[in-house]
Amino acid sequence: MASWDDVRRIVADLPEVDTKVSWGHLMWRVKGKGFVWERPLGKKDRADLGDAAPDGEILGVRVPDEGVKQAFIADDPSIYFTIPHFDGYPAVLVRLDEIDVDELTEVVIEAWLDRAPKKLAAAYLAEHPLPD
Repeated sequence: MASWDDVRRIVADLPEVDTKVSWGHLMWRVKGKGFVWERPLGKKDRADLGDAAPDGEILGVRVPDEGVKQAFIADDPSIYFTIPHFDGYPAVLVRLDEIDVDELTEVVIEAWLDRAPKKLAAAYLAEHPLPD
């Protein structure tokens, strides 16, 4: 399904994005605000998830709020999940090997729109209207 190359291609098409290394992993930011990042599972994460811990590559994605996070997880738990470390934090984890590129594109753009300054987001949407 999706790969890190897909993530890099998607974020490269968004304005004002830079890359930062945080805790040894890449984070993509808009105007200094992180919106997606590499998030491999650590020992504690794997212990917390038990048999449900995925083996593939994991992308962290910022979402507007806890309700959106829970909606993603309820909609497709084979793709979206969380860990106790993110309790109360508006982010969801994405299994890259389970999500298709079109859905990944939508999720990354939505995360970017959530974190981008309003004027920058509006300018982007004027040129790239979201599908209905």
